Amino acid sequence: MGGNHEKIPAYIIFFVFVTAALMAGQISGNQPSRDSVAAAQKQLGLELEGRIITVGDVSSHVVLAGPADGEPVILLHGYPEFWYAWRGPMAVLAEAGFRVIVPDQRGYNLSDKPANVDAYKLDRLAGDVVGLADALGYDKFFLAGHDFGGQVTWWTLLLHPERVEKAIVINKEHPYANREYVSSENEIDWYMSFLQIPWLPGYVGRLGNWTLLEKTLRETSLPETFPDRDLDQFRSAWDKDGAIHAMGKWYRANAKFDMDVGDARIAPPTLVIIAADDAFTPIDLARRNVLFLENGEVRELDTGTHWVIQEEPLLIGRAMADFFHPLN
Repeated sequence: MGGNHEKIPAYIIFFVFVTAALMAGQISGNQPSRDSVAAAQKQLGLELEGRIITVGDVSSHVVLAGPADGEPVILLHGYPEFWYAWRGPMAVLAEAGFRVIVPDQRGYNLSDKPANVDAYKLDRLAGDVVGLADALGYDKFFLAGHDFGGQVTWWTLLLHPERVEKAIVINKEHPYANREYVSSENEIDWYMSFLQIPWLPGYVGRLGNWTLLEKTLRETSLPETFPDRDLDQFRSAWDKDGAIHAMGKWYRANAKFDMDVGDARIAPPTLVIIAADDAFTPIDLARRNVLFLENGEVRELDTGTHWVIQEEPLLIGRAMADFFHPLN
């Protein structure tokens, strides 16, 4: 075919393919349940504990590691992952003496999946974080999030700053930076609009089942980041009853920026980590994070993609441990 065609940005391709899978579970049939906790224990040689913890009207699956008397670190996964994405950095932090707490966020894997779209608004998700800390008896905690987990981290910092000792955000822009950037970037407007369509992405997704999602994860990551053994765990999480629908509701619930949090500056010490080759967070957008930090920094890595917490678990885990408790 003739003519000149501009290359479609990778982040648009990703979100088209990912949201196309939103209804794929309806025709794929649930795969046998796989114990991700046991698999991670075997892989890491680390003792892990899985619990169900109820906060308000939502029960969440939470995985814990490290000494019970260690300082608490809560880690928040992104889309389309679940707690398992953090297993590598989790091991580093546990070995450094932290009590590491990693939930499947609402809508994901073994956690509850509320039917109401509004149940996935960011203030509710931030409330889950402090509610989890309350349930475990922690007044203050360290917090880190990747991708959409990074967005929940930002909102926890904005709405509950007194609860967070320090925070780390990986490959996710501050919501105010995103609001200004989206309004000026037609490409981002396009995929955000696509994500809000409740039926078309799912219809397309039925044709591809999970293969499109798996292919996109592999093609936007470093080689060997997602081996078959790990994709097997992700497929099992996506296939949980109602999970893929609930995961999509995160985007529908937060399509409009309708919460006022003042000047939106972040008071707790905060480190923003940007991978070298993130296909989904434009570098100029990520650099804008520094504008909103009263006490923080933006650190650009010379390696990694959007999935850097799984590509470079030792690097990320050590950076986290050093930031939370720098050696004197």
